[in-house]
Amino acid sequence: MQPESLLSCLRRELLAFRDCLSGDLSAPVEHCGDWTLQELAEHLGASNLWAAVAVTEGRGDHAPPAAPRERAALAGWFEDTCATLLAALDTDPAAPAWTFHPPHTVGFWQRRRCLEALVHRWDAEHALGKARPLDPELAGEGVAEVFDTMAPRQVARGRARPPERALRLTATDTGGSWTYGPGAPVATLAAPAQELLLLLWGRRPLDGTAFAWDGDERAGRRVLRGPLTP
Repeated sequence: MQPESLLSCLRRELLAFRDCLSGDLSAPVEHCGDWTLQELAEHLGASNLWAAVAVTEGRGDHAPPAAPRERAALAGWFEDTCATLLAALDTDPAAPAWTFHPPHTVGFWQRRRCLEALVHRWDAEHALGKARPLDPELAGEGVAEVFDTMAPRQVARGRARPPERALRLTATDTGGSWTYGPGAPVATLAAPAQELLLLLWGRRPLDGTAFAWDGDERAGRRVLRGPLTP
């Protein structure tokens, strides 16, 4: 996806997350440990500021101050973090920036923050019982990011073993296809792009009815065992 498209999607997803802050802030967020919606908002806002500093100051050690706890103050603080992030990212994607994985450019953060906001917007809406679909093209970009950034980083940090075989994932709605692992794929897993992304980020069980296998399913499941994401 082009940088301008990513920034447009980032604005949209952050605004949708902000709208969730009028809901029950004590609602548990099912796939984020023991976090509530309040704590998810604090995480997303703080990481907005962290990423902005990575771009504007070229460092990854920024520790944002604690977010306010009161609803109105939290919402205002979150909006401010979004404005700070969007301002920082509205520049040449090829410009240098600190990142935790190549490429070390602003473009890395334009993509990463958009996809972070996408998944956490879904988390917030899911916590409130009103999760809306993910944009298929953006979800496909998220699947690609898992395989070109997140999974290699998991391996490099010793959190996962390199795959011994290759698995192909195919999005039934967009036609997108991604292969992870060495050699020819031993199996293909097909589903809508949204379902593939939510699966890779631990939001969907692999046994769900949305997923269809072709080839050696057992070997394919071993490739996904990872964990491929943090």
